[in-house]
Amino acid sequence: MSLLVVGLSHRSAPVSILERASLSADTQAKLLQDTLAAEPATEGTVLATCNRIELYADVDKFHAGVAELSTLLAQHSGIGLDELTPYLYVHYEDRAVHHLFSVACGLDSMVVGEGQILGQIKDALALGQDLHTAGRLLNDLFQQALRVGKRAHSETGIDRAGQSLVTFGLEQLAQGADVETWATGKKALVIGAGSMSSLAAATLARSGVSEVVIANRTLARAERLAQILTEPGAGTGVAARAADMVAVGDELTRADVVISCTGATGLVLTGEAVGTAVQDRTAPLFLLDLAMPRDIDAAAHRIPGVRLVDIESLAEASADAPMAADVDQVRGLVSDEVAAFGAAQRAAHITPTVVALRTMAADVVASEVARLEGRLPGLDDKQRAEITQTVRRVVDKLLHAPTVRVKQLASEPGGAGYADALRTLFDLDPETVASVSRADLNDADVKNRGRV
Repeated sequence: MSLLVVGLSHRSAPVSILERASLSADTQAKLLQDTLAAEPATEGTVLATCNRIELYADVDKFHAGVAELSTLLAQHSGIGLDELTPYLYVHYEDRAVHHLFSVACGLDSMVVGEGQILGQIKDALALGQDLHTAGRLLNDLFQQALRVGKRAHSETGIDRAGQSLVTFGLEQLAQGADVETWATGKKALVIGAGSMSSLAAATLARSGVSEVVIANRTLARAERLAQILTEPGAGTGVAARAADMVAVGDELTRADVVISCTGATGLVLTGEAVGTAVQDRTAPLFLLDLAMPRDIDAAAHRIPGVRLVDIESLAEASADAPMAADVDQVRGLVSDEVAAFGAAQRAAHITPTVVALRTMAADVVASEVARLEGRLPGLDDKQRAEITQTVRRVVDKLLHAPTVRVKQLASEPGGAGYADALRTLFDLDPETVASVSRADLNDADVKNRGRV
């Protein structure tokens, strides 16, 4: 395993850089295609959220891999390499595994313990699978990261420390007041109908707003989300309806709370539009911008009667948020899972060699039995079967202890060399080992694609 991750996040870069470096869905796909075209990488996928962009790859050369992945991130983000480099971090092998598992548990999130990152990790894996850029290593890694994240939330109290960005943002808008008390009776406008916007709409509905309007470029998606909010099983009692994006200006004049999270590359709400919406009104307008790059003009901060909370202000507020004691338990869980994953990968690395050795032994048995039949043509079927079974048992017994032991040794740190030693000692054909690895990879790919 030569896992490498190069990325930047809210911990390493200011929001202005993250905003400029954000990647559209098409750009992410092109980045992955170019990553595999680069010589050092054999697998790749990208984890892109509102506050992180990370490129994961299986590389055969560390320094060349770092240089290539950094260059690709710069090229596709549109930020010069010299400007981007100071904000990049690099993790390799076990440290890269530890980083992703920590991310999956919410330990590296802007709001510690938030669970939405699990869906984003699942999306990153699905992207790599759809583009056939994620092979056995990244499939295993991301599947395990999802399991580790779920363990953290089900077996520890990390949920007491964590919350979604939506909830945290609403708390900032409420400025210390109880969110449900603050939200009760307000009219809300949600711009966008993706996963974050859906979460925002549901959170607002549960918080007690009187109405939720969903505005989206694809009206059908907005209508579907509005329908979900008003279904009998939703239990919110909120009024919800859909609106086209061209109606956002009018809806803005009627809204008390606006949450925007779209994939637009430009501003959705300009300062001028916000200023127009608050003319002649006495009630304040609360804006929550969860998009990256931003949807709402930062100039809205300076408009009287407007309170704007965006990713940048959330990052500042979260820096002072207390961490629950349960975080230490999650860190211990992550460390244990990293060790287990490394052991499993090292053990898996030697499996093709062991299979090739047993295949060679089976060929030797078949060859010797055939030679014996030539020398003893009078053997009947029963005698021939008994001799064949006896020879196989002898070979199996001779190979059992060393193959079991070599798998145990290979799973320990520094055990990667045992596969090479086994191939050398028994003069195994490298192509035979490689063919076993390819077959194993194809089987794993089929199984993993069905598990996402």
